[in-house]
Parts: sequence; C-alpha cells; structure tokens
Amino acid sequence: QVRLVESGGGLVQAGGSLRLSCAASGSMFSINDMGWYRQAPGKQRELVALISTRGTTNYADSVKGRFTISRDNVKNTVYLQMISLRPEDTAIYYCNAKVPGVIYWGQGTQVTVSS
Repeated sequence: QVRLVESGGGLVQAGGSLRLSCAASGSMFSINDMGWYRQAPGKQRELVALISTRGTTNYADSVKGRFTISRDNVKNTVYLQMISLRPEDTAIYYCNAKVPGVIYWGQGTQVTVSS
C-alpha cells in the first residue's frame, strides 16, 4: 500500500510560479515511476510529467520548458516546479505512483492561474 499526499497548490497570476510536492509513504520499495497528472473542469485527466526511479523524465508538450519534475528518493517525495504559468494550466493536479500491477493516486491539489 502506498499513500500519496500533495501540497503546494494555490492561486497565482499568469507568469507566476508554484512548486508542488507529493510525499509518499508506505511500501516505498515497490514504487517505480512517479508522475503528475492534471484535470481541468470538463476535461479528461492528462499527463503532465513522469519520472522514473533513475530520474528519466517525460513531459507533456504543453509544459515542456516551463515545468520540471524531480524526485528525492531519500525523502520519498516528488516535486513539480512550474514557472511561466498560464491560465490554461488551471486544474487539479494529482500525483501518482506505479508499483507492479497497481497505480496509486493522491487526493489532488488545486492550481488556479488568473489572467
């Protein structure tokens, strides 16, 4: 079992920055990839960024160059640094962790970018 708790969301003006954190607890040894997804009102949940246990990253085209995912395996925490935020980045951001056969999700944190 893995528990994920996100934090760091909030309201920011366009062009601003936020850093999201996702603290993991539980069966940490089994976690492989971790990632951030987001879901805007009326839209499907979409991938934002992924990071493997070795630090290999993958980003959605819409956030490349603006968002950076990182992972601290000692603190069992994954981060999402977001800069140059746009109103279209407004969404609930969810952390997830993959273990063999199971995907765990956090409860989500709201990010709102005002124009």
